[in-house]
Amino acid sequence: MAENNGSPDARPRPEFRMQKMYIKDLSFENPFAPQVFITPQKAEPKVELNLNMNSRKIDEDHWEVSLQITAKVISRDDEKAMFVLEIEHAAVFLLKNIPEEHLEMVLKVDCPTLLFPFTRQIVSQVSIDGGFTPFLMEPINFMGLFQSAKKKRESEM
Repeated sequence: MAENNGSPDARPRPEFRMQKMYIKDLSFENPFAPQVFITPQKAEPKVELNLNMNSRKIDEDHWEVSLQITAKVISRDDEKAMFVLEIEHAAVFLLKNIPEEHLEMVLKVDCPTLLFPFTRQIVSQVSIDGGFTPFLMEPINFMGLFQSAKKKRESEM
């Protein structure tokens, strides 16, 4: 079996891994405590959820990718906010030898796909610690979001 050591066609292998996760910002507001706990709710609350993703290059091989989520849970009975949760959860990713044409997809699909389950668990635990049942966010199809945004950009050109 021939090896390509030193060959001009030999490319270094791509490396991709999460190196560190961290919470950059976290806020939980329970504006109507303790009344919210003693007033029986007749209907499932309404949820307003906003998601933003950001990425920034730290150095030659490292990128920070963050998910910013705001969740507002509102009582359908009296339209009052039961709780408001805001989080910016981030991670540093090693992205080495990733071809330029794949970088955007790695940053907007692969990185948030790895990070989101941990963000979801933190949000769930914070809602429990705030006195509520676990707030479980639905899984997010980051590939679908990426493809939709790409089609929108292409149609605007």
